[in-house]
Amino acid sequence: MALFEQVSNDIKEAMKARDKVRLETLRNIKKVFIEAKTAPGANDTLEDAAALKILAKLAKQGKESAATYVQQNRQDLADDELAQVAVIEEYLPKQLSEAEIEAVVKTIIADTGAQGMKDMGKVMGIASKQLAGKADGRVISGIVKTLLA
Repeated sequence: MALFEQVSNDIKEAMKARDKVRLETLRNIKKVFIEAKTAPGANDTLEDAAALKILAKLAKQGKESAATYVQQNRQDLADDELAQVAVIEEYLPKQLSEAEIEAVVKTIIADTGAQGMKDMGKVMGIASKQLAGKADGRVISGIVKTLLA
């Protein structure tokens, strides 16, 4: 089942369960999915890969908003934001640990023959594609810098 249909079905379940946070979050996800489907050039389709990118972006925005709320001493708003992020993350693939990311990056470095920081772009390009949706870009970048330094 495609992510779009999964979210639509889960909206019905959240309505039956009277789960306000989940319902609000899922409706927001569906709204963003529909906007992506109807964007020029989308041909009224939304591939799961594109949907995962959207979900990752929404989760990242939610975490950033929560951090901002914490800085402004608004823990109540931060908690709401993090509750929504938790719902979004249910649809994302499991994030890899730093050790798992490091193992993948070491393999990429060995395969490409990367020697130093001058090859970072090449390694990052391959790593970003292989680890898309499974790891944060900043974490990947940090590990690549450490290994190439």
